[in-house]
Amino acid sequence: MNIFLVGPMGAGKSTIGRLLSTELDLPFFDSDKVIEERAGANIPWIFDVEGEAGFRDRETAVIADLTCQNNIILATGGGAVLKSENRSYLKERGSVIYLKTSVELQIERTRKDKNRPLLQTEDPTQVLQKLMDIRDPLYQEVCDHVVTTDKRNPKLVVSEICRVLNI
Repeated sequence: MNIFLVGPMGAGKSTIGRLLSTELDLPFFDSDKVIEERAGANIPWIFDVEGEAGFRDRETAVIADLTCQNNIILATGGGAVLKSENRSYLKERGSVIYLKTSVELQIERTRKDKNRPLLQTEDPTQVLQKLMDIRDPLYQEVCDHVVTTDKRNPKLVVSEICRVLNI
């Protein structure tokens, strides 16, 4: 049983993933952290040196590797669904949960985070809305279940995920 979490930045994928991992006693992976470990550099550095395309190639390699494992929880980066290969790996190799949140809550949760290259702009709200417009249909396409995280206790979100997956 693999559980893959998708959704926008600030939706709570890492927090929910860690809690779900503890609840189900399964190993947890955060694809962004694995990319950083393998690259020996943080994501802003990868974006600066290799551009978004280079980062996305690294992301695809990590998702291909991690989704081949069994009985894991994986939190993906917000843009992981942009590549069709990633969507295929996720859909074919586990249950995909779309953690849905509003742009307003994304702003609240990410406003002080300097580790998000796409938000280093004068109008992060406009950027997040544009990303949501592009990515929401892809999250919907790849997911088995949608779970809303807005203003909800992470433990309640974990309970809902377990309920919709019948575990």
